[in-house]
Amino acid sequence: MKKILLIEDNLEMRENTAEILELANYEVATAENGKVGLKVARELLPDMIICDIMMPEMDGYGVLYMLSKHIDTAGIPFIFLTAKADRTDIRKGMNLGADDYLTKPYYEMELLDAIDSRFRRSDIIRKEFDNDLSGLNAFLDEARGKEALRQLSKERKVRSYNNKENIFYEGEHSRELFFIIAGKVKAWRMNEDGKELITGLYKSGEFLGYHALLAEQPHGESATALEATEVAIIPKEDFTQLVHQNRDVAFRF
Repeated sequence: MKKILLIEDNLEMRENTAEILELANYEVATAENGKVGLKVARELLPDMIICDIMMPEMDGYGVLYMLSKHIDTAGIPFIFLTAKADRTDIRKGMNLGADDYLTKPYYEMELLDAIDSRFRRSDIIRKEFDNDLSGLNAFLDEARGKEALRQLSKERKVRSYNNKENIFYEGEHSRELFFIIAGKVKAWRMNEDGKELITGLYKSGEFLGYHALLAEQPHGESATALEATEVAIIPKEDFTQLVHQNRDVAFRF
């Protein structure tokens, strides 16, 4: 069940909208102002946020701006609710990264259609690219099409690993994102008894090592090829800039 956070200072509007969403089989969390909503969003990491604009403590623009500055929340789909339909206000919200803009009062189906449309778009983004090197390049180049990303390097180096050869080690500083072109990889760490504990298995078409990059921490596990494996290497700078500046890219991870 998808989780939606509703941030709305009007009690009647908040309760009525929450009821509509619950009847549509969404799990709903609510917040009475922007400051509380920001805190809940960071703790809950909902699948979508629906937010009023004019609120005490912090307005909707402030909420969206603060969420966009953190990797964990930058990619959450965001829909504004407002009593104002001024073109300037709409443009301001869209420039901040809002996905949609509903003017009060709105019909129940308008709200549900906007939510469904955004979720379907996110699913398409996740499935849009082929799980091979050309698909990886298409995915990255699509994001690079944004003006702010045009200057990023287009080169993706490919490394080959033999069976049982390590790709990276636990505790090693994270500098790259790995995309498996061919082969299989296991992620593992040593437990307290000194025994190997497998934490994940990865195959062609999957990304590896992005948790450490997103957290800006050393790898929490090691990765070893289980057979002859080819891996495309994406520099940390490319990946982090993509995530920070493109909401659809952030949502993919």
